[in-house]
Amino acid sequence: MKFNIVFNKYISNYKDVLFKLESILLDKKIEFKSYDIDSMENFGDFTITLGGDGTLLKAAKFYAKSGIPVLGINQGRLGFLAQADIENAETIIETILNNEYYVEERLMLISNNNIALNDFVIKGCDPTRTSKFFLEIDGEIACNYIADGLIISTPTGSTAYGLSAGGPVIHPSLDTISIVPICPHTLNARPLVVPSSEKIIIKTGDKPLAIVNDGYNTNECVDKIKIETAPYKAKLAFLNKGQFYNVLKTKLHWGVPPQA
Repeated sequence: MKFNIVFNKYISNYKDVLFKLESILLDKKIEFKSYDIDSMENFGDFTITLGGDGTLLKAAKFYAKSGIPVLGINQGRLGFLAQADIENAETIIETILNNEYYVEERLMLISNNNIALNDFVIKGCDPTRTSKFFLEIDGEIACNYIADGLIISTPTGSTAYGLSAGGPVIHPSLDTISIVPICPHTLNARPLVVPSSEKIIIKTGDKPLAIVNDGYNTNECVDKIKIETAPYKAKLAFLNKGQFYNVLKTKLHWGVPPQA
């Protein structure tokens, strides 16, 4: 087995963590290549990321076309997706070599050649003002909003920005898309969950719209945005199977009763 190691140079102690992981691979005589998150290449048949969830998201999208699983060793704050710990690096490598890990295929979205694993966030190009959003789903006019923005999310992204904006938690195995308005100027706008087969079009009535892809601004201002399911899925690797609800509890304190 050959490994891609993808690191985030903007994390303060990445060199120490990278050195530790590379030393283990060298000791085991395993072929690998290390890449900064901004200069990834296709080499191995398994990828390990060193960083937070953002690092894992970017790497997972890059290696999705090749069907390469990606496992994240967390150096960020939350580690909702990047759950592994560098202290267990040697055990992690052995688990991968023994094929004892689990792979989950995750739906992604595409808009004008931009791929999102978490979400597309649509806002006006002037972020200081509200905008008009006309939402069309599979050719049918669905909603008109005056709001700060719209979040078009995958199930993976439902526990990210969409959740903070009042959207639902969606199990990552489901093929659905959630649409969550951001601070709408009405009391009756609610999040909407639609099948992944539906094509979503968002138009504007006044100011052009900007699109943010998994937290990265695409620097585009347009009058119409089309979003649909990407033709391939990301492959996320985990050391333990069926940990979704446990991670909700431990990372987001979901379902935890108030303390006395």
